[in-house]
Amino acid sequence: MSIETAFIQSAVKRLHYYKELADKTFAQLNQDELHYQPNESSNSIAIIIQHMAGNMLSRWTGFLTSDGEKDWRNRDTEFEEQHMNREQLMAFWEKGWACCLDAIGSLQDEDLSKTIYIRGEGLIVVDAINRQLAHYPYHVGQIVYLGRMIRNHDWQNLSIPKGQSDHFNKEMREKK
Repeated sequence: MSIETAFIQSAVKRLHYYKELADKTFAQLNQDELHYQPNESSNSIAIIIQHMAGNMLSRWTGFLTSDGEKDWRNRDTEFEEQHMNREQLMAFWEKGWACCLDAIGSLQDEDLSKTIYIRGEGLIVVDAINRQLAHYPYHVGQIVYLGRMIRNHDWQNLSIPKGQSDHFNKEMREKK
């Protein structure tokens, strides 16, 4: 396997992991909780979904052939409450992720050294992917944090629970 193929597969794997963390958070929340804002200057999970999906659709539509900041995108409205219900939010979320994962998954080895543009800035494809691999987990972390804050003691942990690292590590060693 070439290093280029390995990179593409690794990027897709990591993106699926972060999507899954957010999906597991959504599963623990009701519609009202998706719209909860800790204060006026904070984003709700719904707003973060709007922003991430809007970003994904803009960045990954025509990824190799058009600027990643599309004329039809209105980034500022992504940060305004659009009053979408849970089903609408999840559909938009899935549409954004499908666009992203399909675009990256369809890349060929030789595509990774091509130059693409985001807001007129030239980036090689590897850098553009890395840029999004930093951006999306940043927002997924916000989603998880908000979900944990909202659910408090009812939160179902998504990783190793506090005080359970040794137990987890022992189980992992025993599986080998």
